[in-house]
Amino acid sequence: MQSLMFTQCIHVRATAKKMYFCGLNENMAKIIGIANQKGGVGKTTTAVNLAAALGVLEKKILLIDADPQANATSGLGVDEVKYSTYNLLEHSANAKKCIQRTSSPNLDIIPSHIDLVAAEIELVDRENREYMLKGALKQIRDDYDYIVIDCAPSLGLITINALTAADSVIIPIQCEYFALEGLGKLLNTIKNVQKIHNKDLDIEGLLLTMYDSRLRLSNQVVEEVNSHFPEMVFDTIISRNVRLSEAPSFGESILNYDAESKGAIQYLQLAEEVLLKNENLVKN
Repeated sequence: MQSLMFTQCIHVRATAKKMYFCGLNENMAKIIGIANQKGGVGKTTTAVNLAAALGVLEKKILLIDADPQANATSGLGVDEVKYSTYNLLEHSANAKKCIQRTSSPNLDIIPSHIDLVAAEIELVDRENREYMLKGALKQIRDDYDYIVIDCAPSLGLITINALTAADSVIIPIQCEYFALEGLGKLLNTIKNVQKIHNKDLDIEGLLLTMYDSRLRLSNQVVEEVNSHFPEMVFDTIISRNVRLSEAPSFGESILNYDAESKGAIQYLQLAEEVLLKNENLVKN
């Protein structure tokens, strides 16, 4: 395990270090993409609960569900979708029309729908197809403190749109075997987006998820990732938590579902870490 993890770390470390920095324009919302092409790493869980935690900390937040599976949408209890991310990308409805309120404090959402699958094909022949989301968000960017984008578990055109629109990316990494599998590919995609579409795109940080302190493997992953990416890893680690897994089935964030659970406390800590990092950059 250790030698394999070491090889994977070395493979992506050089690229990642060159890309790490998070900037903030204080006059408009900071746009943060939550991205990883691997499924099951806690990406949507992080998008929903980080957004909810930032809202609880009295920031005005917009969550954009850019995944055709629409798990972030259902996870916040949004059942009726008239205008979605599909309409936003197609420019058939403006951003303000697509926004819906949620039951979480200070948190709005642009929901997703299975129709979003078609956008991948329909946008292919469009001029400036990678900039459709970025253009659509100009109208509302001054209305929020942070905009969080839940990206699809792929590196297709929808995810490229999200990365082109974003200021930075949070990459969830599960504390399991092959934890860094695919990370090199994602970092190369980010690097290409930087070169061609969005030179200001940065990595907000790597977030370790699904941690189980009882497992030697989980502890090895934490140790390896921290040793090779010390400046990039969030101090907050998201543990495996039953309440965290249950919350989406009730259409609630973990903070609404069980504010005293370990998952709620950890996502509040992550939100505080994000705010502290960005507010310090503005002051400096």
